[in-house]
Amino acid sequence: MIHEANHVRPSPDGLKVGGHQASSASVVSILTALYFRWLRAGDLVAIKPHASPAYHAVQYLLGNLDASMLPRLREFGGLQSYPSRTKDPDPVDFSTGSMGLGAVAPMFAALADRYLRLHFHDTIAGQPERRFVALVGDGELDEGNVWEAILEEGLGDLGNVTMVVDLNRQSLDRVVPGIRIRRVEGMFAAAGWHALEAKYGRRLQARFAMPGGDALRERIDDMENEEYQILIRRPGAEARTRLLEGAVAARRDDLAGNVEDVPDDALPGLLADLGGHDQAELERVLRASDAELARPTVIFAYTIKGWRLPFAGDSLNHSALLGLEQVEALGLALDADSEDPWAGFPLASPEGRLAARRRRDLGYGTARPTTSPATAPVIAVPDIRIAAASSTQQAFGDTLAALARDPELGRRIVTAAPDVAVSTNLGGWINRAGVFSARRSPDRDDVKRPLVWEPGPAGRHIELGISEMNLFLWLSQFGLAGELFGERLAPIGSVYDPFIARGLDALIYALYVQSRFVLVGTPSGVTLAPEGGAHQSTVTPSLGIELPGLRGYEPTFGREVVWSLLEGIRGCLAPEDGFATYLRLATRPIDQSLAAPVEARLGLEGWRAAVLAGGYRLLEAADALEPLPPGSPVVQVVAAGSIVPEAVEAVRRLHHEEIAANLIVVTSAERLAGEQHAGRLDAVRHGGRNEIGHLATIIPPGERRAPLVTVADAASHALSFVGGAFGAPVVPLGVDTFGQSGTIPDLYRYAGIDADHIVEAAILALELEAH
Repeated sequence: MIHEANHVRPSPDGLKVGGHQASSASVVSILTALYFRWLRAGDLVAIKPHASPAYHAVQYLLGNLDASMLPRLREFGGLQSYPSRTKDPDPVDFSTGSMGLGAVAPMFAALADRYLRLHFHDTIAGQPERRFVALVGDGELDEGNVWEAILEEGLGDLGNVTMVVDLNRQSLDRVVPGIRIRRVEGMFAAAGWHALEAKYGRRLQARFAMPGGDALRERIDDMENEEYQILIRRPGAEARTRLLEGAVAARRDDLAGNVEDVPDDALPGLLADLGGHDQAELERVLRASDAELARPTVIFAYTIKGWRLPFAGDSLNHSALLGLEQVEALGLALDADSEDPWAGFPLASPEGRLAARRRRDLGYGTARPTTSPATAPVIAVPDIRIAAASSTQQAFGDTLAALARDPELGRRIVTAAPDVAVSTNLGGWINRAGVFSARRSPDRDDVKRPLVWEPGPAGRHIELGISEMNLFLWLSQFGLAGELFGERLAPIGSVYDPFIARGLDALIYALYVQSRFVLVGTPSGVTLAPEGGAHQSTVTPSLGIELPGLRGYEPTFGREVVWSLLEGIRGCLAPEDGFATYLRLATRPIDQSLAAPVEARLGLEGWRAAVLAGGYRLLEAADALEPLPPGSPVVQVVAAGSIVPEAVEAVRRLHHEEIAANLIVVTSAERLAGEQHAGRLDAVRHGGRNEIGHLATIIPPGERRAPLVTVADAASHALSFVGGAFGAPVVPLGVDTFGQSGTIPDLYRYAGIDADHIVEAAILALELEAH
């Protein structure tokens, strides 16, 4: 496949395609042991990203990939460079590619499996007990998120998790120096994991059992990685000299005697006989992992990067490619059909019969269980009391607490937070839904507290440690519960909005795998005034617009929170048109009476529809307290979220100055920007009408050349696209500097988003229009 992609398939630009031949060769033995010896139906596996070609070859042999796809590695519409559960045609359980994320995704999937077996026992009980496997490169263990997951307390007793480390001691650019694996093994042990090794193959083990074998083992065990990699690549006589010269003097004679009868040309191969390429040794450690039921297992499978290839063990083999003559020589060595290099094993051959049996054993070709709920649920708006002055964060907590009473919808909602459940207002939900743990743990506090913290199997909140990466990986796998296990959940994760950036790679991963969830970022912006610049977010609204598959809402009023949260839950549970949702909330109490004009104009249902579509007109120039003179200059003030009260004040002051200002409240910049972009492209590409979606409703034709001021507690460009919709002058206001501690008025004034600055910007916008 890799040779075809790089040397046979025409390349329009002549660029190298790649494909990681050395990395694939490194794990081919492990994949063989997994898929042809150990795995069983229901097991879910994450494949090392650089092993993608080898994995597709396995799936071809098992009958899950048509031969026509084999020449299409890294081709548009073909086999992906890294395993993708959404884009590859053969079954992929976990997408991998951003290093370290796929390595630990099975751990969070195993937690979802446990949760479902305790909460949906009636439908899940009949499914086979699963094992969750991660095949990872040793270089992936450099990624910090791997250790954040390994240290996560709630994952530490998942005995059905096995991580197999392809220990070839090489990264992209080098041989990893020293003997680092001993330190890594100690880190796993300190985290409570069960550690196993497939270090040496049977030939070396037999040699160790002979006189002087302990000297040979000591020599190899104590050898640094760089020396070992050089040794196995040297001609036999030189390898022997290096092997003996590097030994401790007192053991040199024993070592020499042990390998004396090994011919020079066989010595490098003997020294390279590692357990990660020995099927019996691999099967032994895999079976041993099954015996450990109380904690996860890590298996260190020692391998050679580029095994059986001319550049095996070479420090620069990561991107190396075989030439045509080398490919032909490899084919001869493997007894491949030179006339049909894509041919699988004959069905009647021992290998063909094994593949057919393993296909049955693994459950391939059997129907997947139906997914529940089969139809989109009808979600009733809960009856909650919204205070006269209420924050969006408070409304979020109150809504969730009310939904906990719903027997059907409530059981599908599960929440998580990285040690910020209380400060993101999940307390009411937790008191009613409980905290999840596989074993009941009573609250031992002898003082009665407002928050009931008694973990047990019936709980529906999962408290994580302080790791945003873990939160987003949790969302990614719980949001795939329907696809993986047959029961859809509505996972809701809350996190301080500024720290979304801490876990951004994992959030992108969750969206890439098309997971469905609700992410609540709260508190947000410089509205979190006393906390200072380190806790004040500015770029997150842009992420809400730009990330594919994420529907973003920034509500202002309590009712808007209810509606957008319910829409997000619907997106999690709908069979067809599912999506992920991001709610950006704040702790600032907002006077709910400010919403009276839109409620009076549209009614509750019309207001709700406008909120979900992206926004509405809150104040009209025609409704100014004092009638405006005919011909008054028109300006649009466009605001979002917690800054709306300042925008209301500014618009009323502009009315006093006889400026016909309208106030447009944006509840979803993502919805407005997405519809505008899609409509314009459709008009250009397909000759359709120049539709721009809901923006056309918010700004009628007669006002579309009026100048605009956009204002948000976010980077100033977050809403500036609105002006581009009609080519009108726009003055964008926002937070374009790091904040500091203070009061909300202090910070709004400092950032230039208070009422004074909005009025000033409106006058500037009118001057721009005049010129």
